[in-house]
Amino acid sequence: MSRLTYIRIFFILSCIVCTLKTAAQEITLFQQFNGRYDYTALGNTLNTAENGPNGACVINTSSSASLFLTPNQTMIAAYLYWAGSDNGDFDIELNGIPVSAERTFSDSLTGNRTFFAAFADVTSIVQSQGNGIYTVSELDLTSIIAPYCPTGTNFGGWAMTVIYENPALPLNQLNVYDGLESVPDQLEITLENLNVFDNMGAKIGFIAWEGDQALSVNESLRINGSLISNFPLNPATNAFNGTNSFTGASDLYNMDIDFYNIQNYINIGDTEATISLTSGQDFVMINNIITVLNSQLPDATVVIDQIGSMCDSRELNVTYTIFNTNSTAALPQDTPIAFYGDGILLGSDVTQNALPIGGSIQQMIALVIPATIPDSFVLEIVVDDDGTGTGTVDEINEDNNSAIENYVLPISPEIPNLNTLSLCDNSEILSFDLTVQESLFSEPSLTFEYYTNLTHATNETNPITNPENYQPSNFPAEIFIRVTNTITLCHAIESFELILLDSPTTNQATDLEDCTINTTASAPFDLTVNEAFINTDADIIFRYFETLNSDGTFADEITEPTHFFNNSNPQTIHVSVLNSNGCSENISFNIRVINCEIYIPSGFSPNDDGKNDVFNILNLEAHPNHELLIYNRLGTLIFEGGRNETPWNGYANKGYPTGQKMPTGTYFYVLYLNDIHTIATPLLLQQTYIGWVYLQDN
Repeated sequence: MSRLTYIRIFFILSCIVCTLKTAAQEITLFQQFNGRYDYTALGNTLNTAENGPNGACVINTSSSASLFLTPNQTMIAAYLYWAGSDNGDFDIELNGIPVSAERTFSDSLTGNRTFFAAFADVTSIVQSQGNGIYTVSELDLTSIIAPYCPTGTNFGGWAMTVIYENPALPLNQLNVYDGLESVPDQLEITLENLNVFDNMGAKIGFIAWEGDQALSVNESLRINGSLISNFPLNPATNAFNGTNSFTGASDLYNMDIDFYNIQNYINIGDTEATISLTSGQDFVMINNIITVLNSQLPDATVVIDQIGSMCDSRELNVTYTIFNTNSTAALPQDTPIAFYGDGILLGSDVTQNALPIGGSIQQMIALVIPATIPDSFVLEIVVDDDGTGTGTVDEINEDNNSAIENYVLPISPEIPNLNTLSLCDNSEILSFDLTVQESLFSEPSLTFEYYTNLTHATNETNPITNPENYQPSNFPAEIFIRVTNTITLCHAIESFELILLDSPTTNQATDLEDCTINTTASAPFDLTVNEAFINTDADIIFRYFETLNSDGTFADEITEPTHFFNNSNPQTIHVSVLNSNGCSENISFNIRVINCEIYIPSGFSPNDDGKNDVFNILNLEAHPNHELLIYNRLGTLIFEGGRNETPWNGYANKGYPTGQKMPTGTYFYVLYLNDIHTIATPLLLQQTYIGWVYLQDN
């Protein structure tokens, strides 16, 4: 096939695919070096010949290239790029050492024709091996290139850029840009972050993939609108043609490692450059661009080393360091420095000395934070700022002059009103949980310690080791709490008291008895009648319960203690006696129901034989208010008895003859029950009993 036919085929195919090409990754600044730097590049293709519709559809899995640096060239960095058809092989070897992609790129012409590129920093490998042959292997695309061969888009290769330092070089700014952008048609790339001090010796280099020597339809490379070339290796009409400008090689099939002198195409003071690439036919992918420009500018940066402040003070002592490391000129003395709090100017300073290339200086300034700025604010230091946001020094990078730190003024914790802690003096264990005070604090990041005196709290000595179960030896006791903010380390100290509260005094209640005239064992009781015996203080609250739990608490509270029916006989009633201090004392008493039916015998024989020796009225004890009167036949009162008297034993205790036994005979009795305040009143039909009793004295 003739060369003309070959070109026509490619022209048709390229016109078809160019309309289907998709966008890849924009080329941007990756790394910048400022100093006496330059670079070289090496690499090789995996293609055995330039690809094309009639070319051999084969590809190698490895290739080699040589690196040679002179003794005065010190290697600083080595970046390895590799690329090829399809979706990518991202695990390869460099001189037998495994290398994995750290970043990847992709591009495509159609949905089923994709291309990849990869990056790895191999500085450590090149530093250890030095000059010599470098072989990239295990880059295996053999199984995937077949679909790419008919359109001449089968390729693979690698390139390595090596940045070195040479004391004999001028002060340069070396920028490494990468991404993956492509033509045909037109591609425009804007290179930013440039600082052109002197355009002498300026150059630009490219790593490009898939360029064809045989295709040069409307192909051009321009910088800032000016057509550039490197004749005869890279003519103006065929910039990407399988060459290496560093070695003069022209057999890097379908890849390019080229550089161009551009001193006539840039101007002093330029901060950016525009790269324009056109191609009416050839598919070319740009992966890497490197610019080397003479630059003599400082590059001021700042870091905040330390911020010191006393607690509850708004004055800061700020220690900071100014650097001029990534620079190509000294930073002048008296370069202005501005200090801002939440964007408000706090103060200013200047560099006390000129900083040489790579130099630094540490300085300190005292700043007062105005009350209009909150306790938590953003502190910003800006070098090369006169306090109005304006710089006075031209720098390599004008966007790296500030350091920011979120800062909180060290304010002591605010202690709320602390509670006095108390226990009742009848508590079984006089133990306090001091930590209950901590629930009063809402401020975060606080720690708490407790002390028995102010000196210990101030010096942080002898803290209370068991604040959850503290038992003081004396009352009242004063406790000091030390509250510390763990972020600012500021603290505050306050005290609170531990006191004992008086518990109510109680007297033992008497058991209550009520009676019934039938066989039932339940009757209504007024339990409150005992309150006058238990405690007469005005602030006392009585509560009544039926059940005592195993833990000493009560259950089954009696809600109507003035009218309570017992449910067992006898039954124990538990009483809680509560005073205004919130302290309580517990006692108990019994209630019982007895038979209160009166039975009066018709006679008795007080002859000391142990049988019927007294006038024994059955169930009289159920009527504690009773009164018994005995009269002789003449109507003379001879005996008067009641609750506190023993039953009549036949002896007179009234009238005449007092103290003597009465003779045998019939005597008249009157019994007054007087059941005004007892349960018997509504049950018995009568309250007074009269009758005769016979006394037999033998």
